[in-house]
This record gives sequence, C-alpha cells and structure tokens, in this order.
Amino acid sequence: MRTDLIRKTALTAAGLAFTGGAIAGPVTTAYAASEAKPASQTQADRKPSGERQLGVRYEAQPNFYYCGPAAARNALSVQGKNISVDAMAKEMGTTEAGTNSINDITPVLNKETGKNDAYHSVEISKPDADATQTDQLRADIVKTVDNGRAVVANIAGTSTDTDGNTHSFEGGHYISVVGYRDNGTTVRIADSADPNTASYDITVEHLADWIATRGYATS
Repeated sequence: MRTDLIRKTALTAAGLAFTGGAIAGPVTTAYAASEAKPASQTQADRKPSGERQLGVRYEAQPNFYYCGPAAARNALSVQGKNISVDAMAKEMGTTEAGTNSINDITPVLNKETGKNDAYHSVEISKPDADATQTDQLRADIVKTVDNGRAVVANIAGTSTDTDGNTHSFEGGHYISVVGYRDNGTTVRIADSADPNTASYDITVEHLADWIATRGYATS
C-alpha cells in the first residue's frame, strides 16, 4: 500500500486551496522553447566546474492542473521521448485538484523510461530541509543528470532564483530539474507554468526547502 507524502496546504492568491500539484489561474498552451536543444543531445560534456545540462524539448502545461504530467513530459523529453500529457495525466490520476503526490509520477517515469527501477521517490518530510536532506538532494540530482535523466520535484510555497526573481506556488506545483553547475550547488529548473519563465537556476538549498513536506523522483 502506498503511503502518500505529507503535503502543505495553503490558500493561493485567488483564494483557492489545492493539496496536489495545481496552480491558480490560467497558463499558456504548449510552447517549444526557442533555445531548447534537440532531445538527442541529452548530455553535455562535463565541464571542469562540475556542470552538466540536459537538452529539453520544453512544453508549457495546457491548463492550471496539468503541472504533474507536464513536468514528467519535460523530464522524459531529455531521453528523446515525446509523450502526450493527456495520456500521462490519465495514468497519474490527475484531476482539477492536481496530481496527488510524487508517488503517482514515479511509476509513470519508470514505465516510459523502460526500467522498473529507473526512478524512486524520496520524501523530505520536515517543514524545512536539513543539511543531510539537502546534501542528499544535491547528490541525487548530480547522479540522475549524469545518467541522462531529469529529476521531477513536487514543490510548494515561494522561492527565489539566482537572478533574484521569485516563483510562488502556494497551492503546490511540479517542476523538472534538468541540469546543475558547481557540482550541484546550483541547479537548472524547467518550469511548465509559464513559457516566459521556462528555465531558471536556483540553489539546491532553496530547492530542498521548496520540496519540504513533499518529495521528488530521482534515479
């Protein structure tokens, strides 16, 4: 029997509360990022600074509650796969309340990757990630990206990227982690919510706290 991850519940700016990964307000339809690399270029050579980025065929989510399927779809695109978000949403049990937990996404990632053990779910159960959990997240991201795969994370709340821009998903959201630099101290996010902010960098400490009380799918 599956044990669901603990979830944050908070009112969005629109006055709605979601416990799964769903965001308030409309979002744009599918969009291919102009700087996205072909999916065949799944790995770049590692640089001396400990950096690796995966090529993403980015698409924005078509509605406010498809962030889970969209994050999984963007994550799988780095493996050269192009899978319908509708098909994945059906497998994940996604509704207008979102996708319940990362435990509903991990099996789909495994199925589409073609290996039952390609991904597993990791929970950060505390309200704030501790040093051990942050270090584990960093190691998991580096390992997964080095294997040519992306991490999918269930996040909630507000965080700030390395450019000082804030990203707020009080009702919950799913994102893909598609690269890292400085040996995983900073990570690259593919975010399906808005093609205008499709990609940004965030410190692994901020990401760990963003995931706190939820979880992520990793190799």
